[in-house]
Amino acid sequence: MILNVSGRTDIVAFYSEWFMRRYQEGYVDVRNPIYPKQVSRIYFDDVDAILFCTKNPLPILPYLDKIDKPILFHITLTPYHKDFEPNVIPKGRIIDGIKKVSEIVGTEYTYVRYDPVIINDKYTLQYHRKAFDKMCHLLKGYVKHIIISFVDDYKNVHRHQNDLKIKTLTEEDYRFIGENFSKSAKECGMSVQTCAEEHNLIEYGFQKEDCLSHPLAFKLTGKTGFKTWRERNCHCVSMVDIGVYNSCPHFCKYCYANYDEDKVKGQYQKHNPNSSLLVGKLEENDIIKVRKS
Repeated sequence: MILNVSGRTDIVAFYSEWFMRRYQEGYVDVRNPIYPKQVSRIYFDDVDAILFCTKNPLPILPYLDKIDKPILFHITLTPYHKDFEPNVIPKGRIIDGIKKVSEIVGTEYTYVRYDPVIINDKYTLQYHRKAFDKMCHLLKGYVKHIIISFVDDYKNVHRHQNDLKIKTLTEEDYRFIGENFSKSAKECGMSVQTCAEEHNLIEYGFQKEDCLSHPLAFKLTGKTGFKTWRERNCHCVSMVDIGVYNSCPHFCKYCYANYDEDKVKGQYQKHNPNSSLLVGKLEENDIIKVRKS
C-alpha cells in the first residue's frame, strides 16, 4: 500500500503534528467521503511508501528522520499571489523547503508541481515563461522532475470564475508553454511532464509519464503488483488517501478539494491532534474495517 498524504487536503502544511502522532501510534483512521459511517483503519505496518503532497513542506521537516518508510514528495510551487492563494506562505520559503527536502530524501524523490497553469490578463503566457524559468534555475541541482497541469472546471473554480478570469488556451498557447517550459527544464537538467492531461505536450519535449508510475513505485519499495488507479484517467499506481475534503485553510481559489469555505473553517475547528481521524472523532455506530491495500 502507498499512502497519499494527501490529495484531499494539505496535511503536511496544517496537520503534521497529527500525522506524526498517528505514525507513532501505528495506525490512522479514514472516513469514506461517500459513506461517512464507514471507516478504514490503516496500520503503518501495511504501508510500503508514503507520498507527501504539499504547498509547504516546512512543518514535516523535523520529523522526516523518524519515518522509516520510503518517501516521495510532490511539492506544489506556483507563481500566483494572494489573489489566488490567500494563505500560501511566501514562495521563497517554499523554495528553501524544497531544497531541504531534496537534501534529505534525494533529488530523485523530490518532485515539483507547477500546478495548475492558469492564464489570464495578469498571469500571462510571458509571466509564466519567466516564472517557470526562474523556478528552474533556483532549484537547479535540487530537483530533477517537474509536473505541470492545466486548470479544470471544478466547483470551486466555477465559484471563483470572476476572480480567476481564466483564458481558454489555444493550440498556439500550448505550443508556447511546451517549448518554453521544455527549454528551461532542459537547461537546468530537469524533466518536465504532464499527467492525465489531454494536451501532454510531448511534441514539444515533455516526457510522457505518470505522477507515480509503476517503475517509480518499484524503485521506491522494491515491490511489484501495485494496482493501477482506476478513479483517475491515468496509469498511476493506486494510492490510499488519508485526507478529508474541505479541510485545507490555504483557500486557493482554483482548488479541487475545497468547495465550501465555511465548511473548511468548521472542519478545521473540529480537528483534534489526538484523534485517530483527521477531522472529528470516532462515533459508536461507525463501522471500522482494516484496509490492507
